[in-house]
Amino acid sequence: MNEPQRRGAGRAERADAAGNRRRILEAAARIVADKGPGALTMNAVARETGIGVGTVYRRFGDVAQLLFALLDEREQRFQEAFMTGPPPLGPDAPPLERLRAFLHALADRVGDQLDMLLAAEAAAPSARYSSGAYATMHAHVTVLVTRVSPEADASLLAHMLLAPFTPSLVHHLTRDGARTPAELKAATDTLLAGLARPA
Repeated sequence: MNEPQRRGAGRAERADAAGNRRRILEAAARIVADKGPGALTMNAVARETGIGVGTVYRRFGDVAQLLFALLDEREQRFQEAFMTGPPPLGPDAPPLERLRAFLHALADRVGDQLDMLLAAEAAAPSARYSSGAYATMHAHVTVLVTRVSPEADASLLAHMLLAPFTPSLVHHLTRDGARTPAELKAATDTLLAGLARPA
């Protein structure tokens, strides 16, 4: 007799959890839009939603994870583009051409979302490297480097090719150093030319 009630309660709890997640993300997006990423705190989200701050922490862990969750939708579109989209970013392009297209698209993506990415990096500097997004990008670049240069240490080179797109470095180069996105892409092309050159 009690079993159906327990099942219904479980569904209600899951619906509540999903609703809380949505409310938290919507509130976080409003705070970022109105005041900038630097104003985003777990307490601010709790005040905005009326959800207990403990629940906000249990749901997202810290501000960095909350910012990455906000960035997730665009990240998913980016992953779809380089994994299944049209060439040269997607399959069916030569590996070096595809690698170049990927790094150029990454430069654009980091530039477009720089303030949020900087806030996430400041909140948890090492979170970038433990995120699923970075793991996916690293695996993708590793495969392409292997195809371009089979004798290379592809995993290490993948990290080195992704390193210039660390948000703090892109900020330093573009805002402090007045470098343009076109210059960053041209420098990336120079690195790739060295990768493609026979040893």
